[in-house]
Amino acid sequence: MKKFFTPLILSALFLSSCSGSNHLTLHPAKQTAAEVFEPVPADFLPRKLMVLSAGDSLTQGVGDSTKQGGYLPYLDTLLEKEKGIQEVDFYNYGVKGNRTTQLLKRLQSPEMKSVLQKADVVVITIGGNDVMKVVRDNLSNLQLSVFDKEKETYRKHLTQIFETIVHENPNASIVLVGLYNPFTKWFPDIEEMDTIVSDWNNAGRTVISNYPNAYFVPIEDVFLNANENLLYTDNFHPNDKGYELIAERLNDTFGEQVIPDLEKKPYMVSTEEN
Repeated sequence: MKKFFTPLILSALFLSSCSGSNHLTLHPAKQTAAEVFEPVPADFLPRKLMVLSAGDSLTQGVGDSTKQGGYLPYLDTLLEKEKGIQEVDFYNYGVKGNRTTQLLKRLQSPEMKSVLQKADVVVITIGGNDVMKVVRDNLSNLQLSVFDKEKETYRKHLTQIFETIVHENPNASIVLVGLYNPFTKWFPDIEEMDTIVSDWNNAGRTVISNYPNAYFVPIEDVFLNANENLLYTDNFHPNDKGYELIAERLNDTFGEQVIPDLEKKPYMVSTEEN
């Protein structure tokens, strides 16, 4: 069953999760043994997965004719078929036009922190608008060296985003969706745009390499080698098929890496002796 939560109800959810108390009754006749940490097989008890999706218009779902959140509904359907996954709850924090600096600021807001602290996985789409800003700011003198310089700024901001996530939730898995090149039609004179996108993706990979719970999902080749149109009518954002293929790439990474690594994390089992 898919559940998409909007930011308007997050405060209520957070408050309700804090209400109530657990009462522990001690029985003198029993002694509680030391807590044992054991891995639990994925099929022992299907788990609920909480996913925070954050970033730009790809997370918001611009170009999605169903208005359900771009890749999210496709990924939800695929994940709930995975062994060991009972249900997936998505929290969508995608905002059209967001750059790395804006996402970093939003991650530090109380609204997102309450979800971030409880999330199993954080999926990020960010960077496309950073590239666009370089283009807009340097239209009169657009050179490859400008993109190389701003790439290092992107790497720095991306590292700050990851550090913020890890600070709030060190156990969360972080999935970064790579950039793709929709710029060919808009900037046909920039022949190096494929190279620029590839270089920025490599910058993202270098950030990923510093975090054991982080994963990179490449989608550049999906759009580059497509035999059909994968872009919306604006020739920039993905269309329904484009989002579906992004979801399939994400699902591959979840199934092959993210979920198996989550299963390796210790599961607390309490035992009692009479």
